[in-house]
Amino acid sequence: MKMGVIGYGRRIRNMLAEIRKVDPDCRVVAITDVRNDEILAADPSLKDVAFYEDYRLMLTENRLDGLLIGTRCSMHAAIAADVLPYGIPLFLEKPVATRMEDLIRLKSVADSTNTPVVVSFPLRTAPIVQLAKEIVDSGRIGTVEHVQAINNVPYGGVYYHHWYRDENETGGLFLQKATHDFDYIQYLLGDRKPVRICAVTSKQIFKGNKPAGLKCRDCDERDTCPESMYRVERAAHETPAGEYCCFAVDTGNEDSGSAIIQYDTGMHVSYSQNFVVRHRAGTRSCRLIGFRGTLEFDFYTNRITVHLHHSKRVETHQIGDDGEHFGGDAVLARNFVEVMKGTAASLSPLQAGMDSALLCLKARESARTHTFQEVKWD
Repeated sequence: MKMGVIGYGRRIRNMLAEIRKVDPDCRVVAITDVRNDEILAADPSLKDVAFYEDYRLMLTENRLDGLLIGTRCSMHAAIAADVLPYGIPLFLEKPVATRMEDLIRLKSVADSTNTPVVVSFPLRTAPIVQLAKEIVDSGRIGTVEHVQAINNVPYGGVYYHHWYRDENETGGLFLQKATHDFDYIQYLLGDRKPVRICAVTSKQIFKGNKPAGLKCRDCDERDTCPESMYRVERAAHETPAGEYCCFAVDTGNEDSGSAIIQYDTGMHVSYSQNFVVRHRAGTRSCRLIGFRGTLEFDFYTNRITVHLHHSKRVETHQIGDDGEHFGGDAVLARNFVEVMKGTAASLSPLQAGMDSALLCLKARESARTHTFQEVKWD
């Protein structure tokens, strides 16, 4: 299988490694990236790959079995809208859009094409979510009538020290993180539809008056600041999240956010995320509550607990550690190979990606305007 890549960054390289585990005959034959020379210099094994500055030329000069988009987030929608008419099976990194106008254009193109798309939503394919889905669909806890989800991100420094600190690229942290959580929650809820959302965000920690563009190496507090890349690397033996000061005037992104989503049945979901916690304070967990029972799980512990409300029984399921993104990446890779071969449908289709992006954009607008937002296509 011959694959082309638009945006040859770390995420796509990781997915390509997973794809090759599934089928070693899958190979990259063409790359379009703004760093072509740098990429080739860093990896001589790509010497036989054709490099392009224009992805349209790449698509017309190569017969590709699959295409992967891993550019910076602000470009996902525009490029996807351009390439969908070519009909090449597509792996699209999330979020699928960071602006409403881009999302609407992408939806318009998607509605007029039948190109298969696998969106990079590995949480819905993770074994722990698959088992949770099985239990929910079995009726063990009754119909889910309330959901409480939390994402306390222990590696949040990347959103303040690295290029992710630029809100023009990320679109804010609902689109960066909650897009995954909103998707797996929707997957677990099935055909119920969100109808309105309200949200708030806060920026209480990662702000300050340090000069714009300041890097840790140039700061006179680099040996004492708890967020300094030098101190983190030396004291915690961790890989620094980036080189820029997270207390500078140009540090973007909120550092916490919460949303309440109401569904067409009247039930609602509460969701909260923050990017301040570190180490074992991190959690990515969810509770689904029905009349018969409560199901709760945490991605970090890989454990599901089912509390049966009308008995004293508590069931525990321990899931093994199955790799990147809690085992979801391997499933996505296998699915994309099957989609390229025409033997399976996408487990994470474009409609799911667009629905999640719409919800995130409405959450962002709600937080900005202090209003409830209707979840509908404007």
